[in-house]
Amino acid sequence: MYVFIMGLLAGIISSLLLILVLVRPLIKWVFGHVTKLIMTESYEENIWEVVTASRRFSPITNVENSLRAESGKTIERPFGTARKFLNFDGLIFSPAQLATLPTSETTYIDTKIVIGPCANKPLRLDIPILLGAMGYGVGVSEKVRIAFAKGTAAVGTATNAGEGGYLPEDRKNAKYLIIQYGKAKWSKEHEILKQGDAIEIHIGQGAHASAASEILPEALKGRSREIMGIKPGDNAIIPSRHKEINHKDDLKPLVKYLREVTGGVPIGVKICVGHKLEEDMESCIHAEVDFISIDGGQGGSKGSAPILEDDFGLPTIYALSRAVQYLQKRKVKDKISLLVGGGFFTPGDCFKALALGANAVYMGSAPLWAMTHTQLMKSMPFEPPTQLTFDSGKLKDKFDEEEAAIYLEKFFLSFVDEMKTAVQSLGKTSITDVNIEDLVALDEVTSNITKVPLAYQHNEKINKRKL
Repeated sequence: MYVFIMGLLAGIISSLLLILVLVRPLIKWVFGHVTKLIMTESYEENIWEVVTASRRFSPITNVENSLRAESGKTIERPFGTARKFLNFDGLIFSPAQLATLPTSETTYIDTKIVIGPCANKPLRLDIPILLGAMGYGVGVSEKVRIAFAKGTAAVGTATNAGEGGYLPEDRKNAKYLIIQYGKAKWSKEHEILKQGDAIEIHIGQGAHASAASEILPEALKGRSREIMGIKPGDNAIIPSRHKEINHKDDLKPLVKYLREVTGGVPIGVKICVGHKLEEDMESCIHAEVDFISIDGGQGGSKGSAPILEDDFGLPTIYALSRAVQYLQKRKVKDKISLLVGGGFFTPGDCFKALALGANAVYMGSAPLWAMTHTQLMKSMPFEPPTQLTFDSGKLKDKFDEEEAAIYLEKFFLSFVDEMKTAVQSLGKTSITDVNIEDLVALDEVTSNITKVPLAYQHNEKINKRKL
């Protein structure tokens, strides 16, 4: 048997060598011919023009322009912008050493937070990371929503219903549920609003600004259409603004109404951050909201026009810094909770946002990909993983919500475990004790934006030892 196997291997190797000997001249001829054409043909006939043209615009732009040429309509890109905005990489934590001692590894690290501390029923969460809004029907499938609810319940954080229809299974499986009061007509009944542990009035979001949305019948089928009350053949319309809000002062009576309906759970507002951020926040303060959710320009969505994703909304680090500074200026930072989202993918970035003054961070794209985990092989390589998770996806029935819920739980646990290690390394015992003084900036632009001192300048505020 051994002799047979060795003989077989020798035959295979000999065949490969023979093929190589025969093919090598052909490869050399093809390479030489192509090279000669590139080196001698005029540009108008030269394939090299593809290379030079591609240096002028990216493959993303090239593909999207082809999609525009094919459809003649606005195209929709999932998951937000690919632009590289200024981010949190210009910030570094200053570790505790001798001047400040690190916390003992046996010390309990508190990760609990409170959203809406002045509300009659504040929302108390075990961790400072929330799942961002991804609506049923208009975004993800029923199975994904159930996985959201179970995964977040396991770690004691909140899931957000988003702009889609209210799914009863959300309430059944979630420990904490934030219900969005959207601009569309569905899911606004009193009995639905009363199911929320908090209500978030959706004004805008990072990847979509405040633009209207229209969902075609072929993209909205089955139970989600029934729950949203959309008649067969009709488009689902999400207007650009609330019918109750025709002036900035109209927000206050809406907040009061929702507070009365829900019995005092935190009422907040979600906005896409523009240059008039402070004016928008002033309207929220005047309306006496309990929390403000700001969505930076790196926010994601099920699908939005590239112009909205790439060219609207301030980068998240700009948005967060200005929002914190304005709440401090108005002396309401300890009364109104600040939630931030838009381009958060690592524990370090989330931790920096908390240090800069956010009370909580919400994430969407990263958890969605993490919970899909190895299930993406059910769609790859011939279909994108979104066909498993989107409600309009062809493979949504193959999605295993129980498996996804476990992965989502582990994702959050891993994130928070890293952040606990960071708290210890700063010499502290609670995640709420981490603040801007724990950071240094690596460049002047980041320092000017965040008001964090530069790392290459010595801090003169050193306590002198008593002799």
